Parts: sequence; C-alpha cells; structure tokens
Amino acid sequence: MARVFTLGEARGLVPEVLSRAAELVAVRADLVELQIALARGVPSPLGALPEAKGLEARLSELLSWFPEQGLDVKGVAPLLVDFPATLNGETVLLCWLEGEHELGWYHKPEHGFAGRRVVPVPGPPHKPPHKPPHGPRDGPRDGPPGGLPGPPKTRP
Repeated sequence: MARVFTLGEARGLVPEVLSRAAELVAVRADLVELQIALARGVPSPLGALPEAKGLEARLSELLSWFPEQGLDVKGVAPLLVDFPATLNGETVLLCWLEGEHELGWYHKPEHGFAGRRVVPVPGPPHKPPHKPPHGPRDGPRDGPPGGLPGPPKTRP
C-alpha cells in the first residue's frame, strides 16, 4: 500500500529531500555536460565514457531514494516530487519543485501541476472581524473619526 503523508510528516522529510535533490542536480548537470562533450568528441575535465556511466549509475541511485520514501518523482529536469497526502481530510499531492526551500504547494491528483495551490496556513477557525461600537453603519457621531472623544464643545 502506498504511503500517505500528513503535512507534518511530509515537511519533516523536506530537509532530506533538499539534500538529495542538491546532489541529484549536481550529478545531473555533470552528466549532461559530459554527454555533450562525448557526443562532440571533445575532451572533458569530467572524464570520458566510464565516468559518464558512473554518473548515470549515481543519478539512478539518487532517483531511487524518492520512491523508497513513498514519494512520486514526476520530473527530473527540473526535479518535481509529489508527496501523496491528506489535507483537511481530502486526498491531495503535496508538490515540491526544484528550487523551492519548503513544501508549500499542493494539488488534487486529477488537477496535476497546473492546479497547484498554496498549502493553507493552519490556524483557529475563521471569526468575523470585531465590529467596533458606533461604527460607520451606526450613523454620525459627534467628535473626530475613530470614535475617540473630541475636545469639549463650547456654546456660542
């Protein structure tokens, strides 16, 4: 059965995701640079075919870590990872994209990346704003705005 994260569990895994992602991005960049050099037949400070094979193996190893944690890799360049989760009782995918420093987005599985929304900030239930006494709807008041007492009135 696939792992389903709470928001707290998913956010607790983010530091390790960031660490793995940083290494993956570096390996991916080295591999692309080396592959282009090999394709053009020019020497590279990154090595030759054996080093390219080593980078491919390391990239594969790094990518395999994500599903082992219950994460879905949706893209490699840029790296896009979904955390299957429940949010407010609803099945969602918490969505992390390369370059983000926290897990702040989600989308419904059927909406995909284009349906990403900001994860709502947990807090107390919404309360209507407090209506001060003698507000604008209560009609005119003597004195300055804001309901503060003004200077005493004098008679002519």
